[in-house]
Amino acid sequence: MRKLTILAAALAPAPALAASGPFFSLANTDFVVTCGFIVFLGILVYFKVPQMLLGMLDKRAEGIKSDLAEARELREEAQSLLASYERKQKDVQNQADRIVAAAREDAKASAEKAKADLEASLERRLEAAKDQIASAEEDAIRSVRNRAVNVAIAAARDVLSSKIDGGKQSALIDDSIKTVDAKLH
Repeated sequence: MRKLTILAAALAPAPALAASGPFFSLANTDFVVTCGFIVFLGILVYFKVPQMLLGMLDKRAEGIKSDLAEARELREEAQSLLASYERKQKDVQNQADRIVAAAREDAKASAEKAKADLEASLERRLEAAKDQIASAEEDAIRSVRNRAVNVAIAAARDVLSSKIDGGKQSALIDDSIKTVDAKLH
C-alpha cells in the first residue's frame, strides 16, 4: 500500500495546477511558455539554424559517404592485391614443384650415368687385368722358353765338348747355338 501512495504522489500533475485563469493571459504560465517556445523557434528559423544543422548533417553524410567510398576502394585494392599475391604464390609453388621434379630427374639421370660409368670402368679394368694377365703369361712363356734354350745350349755344349775334340767342338757349338737361337727367337 505504501508503494501505491508513493506512485500516486509521483504521478500527480502538480505543476499543471499552477496555471490558472484564461489561456491567453500573461498570468497563465502555459501561455507564456508556449509564446517563449514559439519565439525561440522563430529566432532559430531567423538565424537559419535548421539550415545550418541540415548543412552540417549533409556535410557529415557526404564525409561518411566519401569515407565509405574510400573504404570500398581500399577493400577492392586489398582484394586485388590479395588475388595477385595468391597468383604469385601459386606460380612460385608451381615453379618450386617444377624445380623439384627437374632435380629428381637430374638425380635419376646422374645415378644412371654414374652406374653406366661404373660399369664401363669395371669393364675397362677387367680388360686391362686380362691384358696384364696375358702379357704376364707371354712373358712367363718367353722366359721359360729362353731358359729352356739356354739349358739346351748348355747341355749340348757339355755333350759336344765331351765327345768332340777342341777345334771341331767349338765350331760345332757356335754353329748349333746360332741355329737354335735363330729358330727359337
